[in-house]
Amino acid sequence: MPVAAQLKIAIAGLGAMGSAAAFHLARRGHKVVGFDRFSPPHQLASSAGQTRIIREAYYEHPQYVPLIQRAYACWDELAKISGGPLFVKTGGLMIGAPDGPLVTGARASAEKYHLPVEDLSAREIVRRFPAFRPEPHMGGVFEPRAGLLYADRCISAHLALARDAGAELHSDEPVTSWHFDATGVSVATAQGNYGADRLILSAGAWMPSLLDGFVVPLEIERTVQHWFSAAAHADRFQADRFPVYLFEYAQPNLLFYGFPDTGDGIKIARHHQGRPTTAERLERNVTEDEVDGMRSIMARYLPDANGTHLRSAACMYTDTPDRDFVVDRHPASSRVLVASPCSGHGFKFASAIGEALADLALEQPTRCDLTPFAIARFV
Repeated sequence: MPVAAQLKIAIAGLGAMGSAAAFHLARRGHKVVGFDRFSPPHQLASSAGQTRIIREAYYEHPQYVPLIQRAYACWDELAKISGGPLFVKTGGLMIGAPDGPLVTGARASAEKYHLPVEDLSAREIVRRFPAFRPEPHMGGVFEPRAGLLYADRCISAHLALARDAGAELHSDEPVTSWHFDATGVSVATAQGNYGADRLILSAGAWMPSLLDGFVVPLEIERTVQHWFSAAAHADRFQADRFPVYLFEYAQPNLLFYGFPDTGDGIKIARHHQGRPTTAERLERNVTEDEVDGMRSIMARYLPDANGTHLRSAACMYTDTPDRDFVVDRHPASSRVLVASPCSGHGFKFASAIGEALADLALEQPTRCDLTPFAIARFV
């Protein structure tokens, strides 16, 4: 299918991935019409919240390292163009059993790509970062390049620059259905019908309804994030001395993660231990038992953070069975792209995935290998 000099691309979902795709496509001179059921950035979907971790020694699999390295470059470019800070380098610490998947996976990625990391014993972790209380048998991997992204700012920057480049972006207008034929795609919303040459589906936890029964086995997982004030030694949790971290506190692969205090408290959450839900039925109220469960972990491993509970918020992971991404053309039509079921670890990659979606929509080569994220692995 030949690519015209200028295409019109519709985007369903303008969170992390959709906003980035809109930015890259509009900057290349193509017409973009985007839709979101809310008004991004907002607090009602998977991209909600002020901060997200970015890390390079990727424990999940070394296949992610080239993509995250490209994402770093794209975030840097976005920060320069937008004129505002989007990233804070804090360093990143992976703590757990020396033979556990978190520590061994981070080491494997670092070794394959010659990343500068440090191996730390439990004693060395406490000496360097005295807020932590790892068990004596534990160890860690420290990567100096890791840090945090200001998520809302990133999405706002992508959307503002996309608009500046001519993108037509519709808030509070969810896509209700879509169709394709030999000449293009049509998109229906509550407000009207729109035609386009291509369609990108990047609606996060609302993807199951947009896929309309097509076999991509997605599960929506409810997760809870918490914010606390320090119980003691508040200075230990400042960004210049406290790294972003993942902590494997029990086998198999039970993790919690967290951030320094960037002004709204110490953020902490469990990773992949939530219950199934749907986007429409998400229970947004957080119970005292959920707060107490987080406190019990903090009391053991991060006691100085276990101060006043400031707030909690429920959000959603959109999980694939193998916890890897989906970034691919729809098997029924190459005019339709599927993106963003990122299994709770995708935001950091959004800048590079947006670029890759633009390449796919324009039938151009992608900078990074997207083969591991193909839909065919589920068929």
